[in-house]
Amino acid sequence: LSQVDRYLYHMRLSDDVLLDVMARFQAEMVKGLGRDTNPTATVKMLPSFVRSLPDGSEKGDFLAVDLGGSQFRAHQVKVFDDGKQSSQLESKFYHTPKEVIQGNGAELFDYIADSLLDFMETKNLKHKKLPLGFTFSFPCKQTKLEEGVLLSWTKHFKVRGVQDTDVVSSLRKALKKHKDIDVDVLALVNDTVGTMMTCGYDDPRCEVGLIIGTGTNACYMEEMRHIDLVEGDEGRMCINTEWGAFGDDGALDDLRTEFDRELDLGSLNPGKQLFEKMISSLYLGELVRLVILKMTKEGLLFNGKASTALLTKGKIEMKHVSAMEKYKEGLSNTKEILTELNLFPSEEDCIAVQHVCTIVSFRSANLCAAALAAILTRLRENKKLLRMRTTVGIDGGLYKTHPQYAKRLHKVVRRLVPNCDVRFLLSVSGSGKGAAMVTAVAYRLAAQRKQIDAALAPFLLSLETLREVKHKMRTELEYGLKRETQGSATVKMLPTYVCGTPDGTEKGKFLALDLGGTNFRVLLVKIRSGRRRSVQMYNKIFAIPLEIMQGTGEELFDHIVQCIAEFLEYMGIKGARLPLGFTFSFPCRQASIDKGTLVGWTKGFKATDCEGEDVVDMLREAIRRRNEFDLDIVAVVNDTVGTMMTCGYEDPNCEIGLIAGTGSNVCYMEDMKNIEIVEGNEGKMCINTEWGGFGDNGCIDNIRTKYDKEVDEGSLNPGKQRYEKMTSGMYLGEIVRQILIDLTKQGLLFRGQISESLRKRGIFETKFLSQIESDRLALLQVRRILQQLGLDSTCDDSIIVKEVCGAVSKRAAQLCGAGLAAIVEKKRENRGVEHLQITVGVDGTLYKLHPHFSRILRETVKELAPQCDVTFMLSEDGSGKGAALITAVAKRLHNVGQK
Repeated sequence: LSQVDRYLYHMRLSDDVLLDVMARFQAEMVKGLGRDTNPTATVKMLPSFVRSLPDGSEKGDFLAVDLGGSQFRAHQVKVFDDGKQSSQLESKFYHTPKEVIQGNGAELFDYIADSLLDFMETKNLKHKKLPLGFTFSFPCKQTKLEEGVLLSWTKHFKVRGVQDTDVVSSLRKALKKHKDIDVDVLALVNDTVGTMMTCGYDDPRCEVGLIIGTGTNACYMEEMRHIDLVEGDEGRMCINTEWGAFGDDGALDDLRTEFDRELDLGSLNPGKQLFEKMISSLYLGELVRLVILKMTKEGLLFNGKASTALLTKGKIEMKHVSAMEKYKEGLSNTKEILTELNLFPSEEDCIAVQHVCTIVSFRSANLCAAALAAILTRLRENKKLLRMRTTVGIDGGLYKTHPQYAKRLHKVVRRLVPNCDVRFLLSVSGSGKGAAMVTAVAYRLAAQRKQIDAALAPFLLSLETLREVKHKMRTELEYGLKRETQGSATVKMLPTYVCGTPDGTEKGKFLALDLGGTNFRVLLVKIRSGRRRSVQMYNKIFAIPLEIMQGTGEELFDHIVQCIAEFLEYMGIKGARLPLGFTFSFPCRQASIDKGTLVGWTKGFKATDCEGEDVVDMLREAIRRRNEFDLDIVAVVNDTVGTMMTCGYEDPNCEIGLIAGTGSNVCYMEDMKNIEIVEGNEGKMCINTEWGGFGDNGCIDNIRTKYDKEVDEGSLNPGKQRYEKMTSGMYLGEIVRQILIDLTKQGLLFRGQISESLRKRGIFETKFLSQIESDRLALLQVRRILQQLGLDSTCDDSIIVKEVCGAVSKRAAQLCGAGLAAIVEKKRENRGVEHLQITVGVDGTLYKLHPHFSRILRETVKELAPQCDVTFMLSEDGSGKGAALITAVAKRLHNVGQK
């Protein structure tokens, strides 16, 4: 035995060597995945276009044919959607003649088609139209699931005229000759992938497939963002490593022995598949023969006498090696086998030969384990886990029939990757059932895709539709400005009595209040004029509890005054009677700059006894009730106007303000002569459009979806602010939630289970939409966000959720853009110019934080108002600084008026 050990010293690999092989294979995988390194990589890392594992909802009848193993097989697979994930498999084996395996392409594909026809006749399936999965266990370059260009033949196959052609179209051509069968080739599957899929049907954790048989290969689920050769970063795709070619560039030369070199030279494909030739059952028997032959020639065995049989290639096969390594009867088997080879073995000879078999097959298991460990490590790192549980699906004769192989492989893998808990699952007919599974999943995904597209179709707005929205908005703007239609107009076009933008001479100390969302702010703003023009601000934020938002008007204004008192004390300015600007971001009818009658609450406010009242009076009365300080309330300001003014302070060309945040609104400077409800025709006045109410008269019902109607009906103000409900942050998440519920009901998401949290209104905040749609976020992070929301999602679910968010926010940006286009066009006509240059001041979280909203909005305006050159300027604190500036401008104009 020690002689054999010395003799085969290079075949015995220590763990250090195996860890080194593992590192080498990891490097090869990276090469194969990279766009620039792939052409020269030996490990091809072929994308399989299999993106999803079975989820248990697959059902139907499928056919599969399987070429590449020791026999050709045809299968019929029935998959039942009975909640028990059961399936039925019926197969037939066909002996493939050597002249087919090493003949020409046309004959090969005719042979496959004829065998399939025979199978369908036997099973009485000729009248059915059935989807077919084609298991083809050779390296193919795929650009989609149903095509594959053969890169090279391996194992014992060598058919002329097939390399570099698409094998699916060849099979389709051969099938077309048989007019009486209707078979749809839906998927080309590598047997490794089939193995992973079969096991994946039984164990959802399975994400690696491994074949150790006639050939050897592995596949696993890789993150799309790492696969340069395929477009897109979303989700995962199964990669067929084709690891048999590992070492074809010399990477394993230091580990290959003289026997490996000799075997390679005598093979059908010298210099190719060198790793496979050290591992797979097609070659192990031959390796054993070469070792025994050399030992015999050197007089170490059989008294130096080699028989003709021992000199003949292929005389020792894998089945012999397995028999010789059997635990109890191994020795007697060895004696029998050697005797059949006309050798006359002594007891020592038998023990030595058995030992040779063990070393050769153990090396195979070792090398296989090292490469598998590399894949497992990569998976673990992709998932950013310290420990990982996963399942490896395995198939192949060597693994299944060799007495010790499986046990050895498992043990070595666990030693090399102690931080992976691996379950090894034996695949039952991976190449048959697996191909059917891939086909079934493809079938399911195609059907799902149709349903998802149908659900999201109403959110895709054509350019024509957007133009129509623009024209309708224009019509509604005009209604709001005309005296006779103003009363019934849905777009209120409220005059703000803000008649000028800042000219730079504003100065002094001003207070500003900002009420419009869930928070309330009080600010002190110091404005300097002249060369040292600047604005300094101090502010404090106070929360508004829900019970006050929806309590009585008196309580609300008392709360506001209490907050002001706290601030004045905090700043030490309680004695001064400062001019104050009140940003009140709700629709108000104004009769002058310091009078504002609340038209109606929006955005979740519902305080009683306020609608129809003057908010300035309500504030003055609350100050009087408290009787601690006095203020000079100069202006009631809408946040849109504040936004326009802040930007106007920097850029005099800014004559439009846009808010795209919790709510949605626009204001702009309109010519006095067009504002019929205000006396006077000179100069301009800012109009607060309150465009959120656009569509409340039904004029855009044609683009409202069933989801919009559900959101509207469940809101605090049903039937009101319909345009706002399609474009603003407060409602987008709610639309998304309604779509997700619908898709889940259709069984397309979250395994058809509507979780408790998905039933809750308002769980989808706008910030989640912004996060989910961020291009920098991998799907893993999207899954995490969904998990925070109590939604347990798979990768596929996350892709769909991201797509839903995208459809909803894109429509919001486009609708907003169409409305804005109507405004800038109106400004252009007002000025009577061919070409308009104008600045829009913008504020709002949706515009500022969402990854695509602002871009789509800008593109839409450009497309719909091509004669306007619009600059978008981000407003810095329109509701605070803006209110102070309006107060300053109003003070200045008031003083001018008095003089």
